[in-house]
Amino acid sequence: MGSRGGGRRGQSPRQVGGNEMRRIVLARRAMLAAMLGAPAVVRAQGSDWPNRPVRYINPYPPGGPTDTLSRLWCARMSEITGQQFVVENRSGSGGNVGADAIAKSTPDGYTIGLGGIASHAIAPTLYASLPFDPAKDFTLAGGLWQLPNLLAVTLSLPARTVPELIALAKAEPGKLTYGSAGAGTTLHLSGAMFNQLAGVELVHVPYRGSAPAQLDLVAGRIQMMFDNIPGTLALSRQGQVRPLAVTSAQRSPVAPEIPSLAEFLPGFDVVSWTCLSAPAGLPPAMVARMNALSRRALESEGLIRAYRDLGAEPWWTTTEDILRYRAAQEARLAPLIRASGARVD
Repeated sequence: MGSRGGGRRGQSPRQVGGNEMRRIVLARRAMLAAMLGAPAVVRAQGSDWPNRPVRYINPYPPGGPTDTLSRLWCARMSEITGQQFVVENRSGSGGNVGADAIAKSTPDGYTIGLGGIASHAIAPTLYASLPFDPAKDFTLAGGLWQLPNLLAVTLSLPARTVPELIALAKAEPGKLTYGSAGAGTTLHLSGAMFNQLAGVELVHVPYRGSAPAQLDLVAGRIQMMFDNIPGTLALSRQGQVRPLAVTSAQRSPVAPEIPSLAEFLPGFDVVSWTCLSAPAGLPPAMVARMNALSRRALESEGLIRAYRDLGAEPWWTTTEDILRYRAAQEARLAPLIRASGARVD
């Protein structure tokens, strides 16, 4: 009686040891699962990107070259990944509004966007203050494209080559004008670099966008213009303006018959470049995945043809190279911006 009652009220040391061992085994299994699960979560943050739709912020208005080029890239990325890349236009303040939206978004890889020379290399010197730090507030996942500018002159100007234009400008200092889409743009800075390297005094006439400047160029109200290659190249092929040179270091594949300014002015190189931008703090594995998928998109034959039809050259870089390039461009352009007087307080 007593022994059966004792068995019901308690357990033998052997039984207690067995239960304790089972608890230890279960605890160890749970710990092992947690240890194996944590790296799996980290891997998932990078290796399966994207596993849902991605928002792509374009800091410029719809309908322009950057919008078209962005949508072409997003469409190709959607084809490659099977996920939607949705373009959202957030324009304002020369691209700074959209850049700030990218910088302040959640660093989960599902809000990315367009970075480039305007917000990441020109803005730090052009603007007295910025709501973001181009060097610290972004993850740059590689280059996207480069777009050279084109120097074109009005048909009434008696200059058919760059040396003839330089000679004319030196003979009439301060009399020849060049238009651009606005102060502080790569178009304005192309003219400022031309003045510096050629030793001339072209007068800058800023416009609110390229379209009104093109109209005045065709009409002869300004003598020349630096513009992104697509629009002005079309005017030149229609016989409405005369193209003299592109601003990239090499000739453009889009118009190989047009020389580069560097052929006459060594060291001349101003292009509109862009990069894949995201907020700071993305996991390295995810950045590597973005870079690899973007490379596939940029190296596809269809995208290359579409970009070149618009005057742009696909421009893939490593993540390390785009960081170095951005810093070098900021340092190179800063003295030119200050000298041009294009400062926004």
